[in-house]
Amino acid sequence: MSRIGNRIIKVPENVTVTMNDNIVEVKGPKGTLEQVMLNGITMKQEENAITLERKSEEFKANHGTMNALITNMIKGVTDGYEKALEIVGVGYRFNVQGKKLVINAGYSHPVEMEVVDGLTVTADGNNKIVIKGIDKVKVGEFAANVRKVRPPEPYKGKGIRYENEHIRRKEGKKAA
Repeated sequence: MSRIGNRIIKVPENVTVTMNDNIVEVKGPKGTLEQVMLNGITMKQEENAITLERKSEEFKANHGTMNALITNMIKGVTDGYEKALEIVGVGYRFNVQGKKLVINAGYSHPVEMEVVDGLTVTADGNNKIVIKGIDKVKVGEFAANVRKVRPPEPYKGKGIRYENEHIRRKEGKKAA
């Protein structure tokens, strides 16, 4: 029995959830999100509660996944998601220029990344950025792509990391 799939999803008063042609649409104060309903899952809505049911045991994985996706969509249109990244290293810095993020991370050239539609990137100084949006997947994927430019290394700790990420440090070579 899927515990996550059986959770009852509570819908806030300022959010509307509708289903048309196997597409779930969630509207809220911050925007609108859509998701195709996964195979074998049906949605029942009663006042401010949504329950999901599966046709048979073979759709057990889709049951929990769809419940989590709808919950994330509701949280996204009400509160939104954000990820903070910081860059550590001499001469390393972020620079936001309109819909473009320029990263100086020790390469011979600055790395330029286009900000995905639906996301906003704000700079807090030269070494910290905050990525905000209503879609959890887009926010997480863009943050991961920025981090991929220069992942943190374990010897000096230089690179791009999430705000509260802990990097396990290594000792390095010792003289014999």
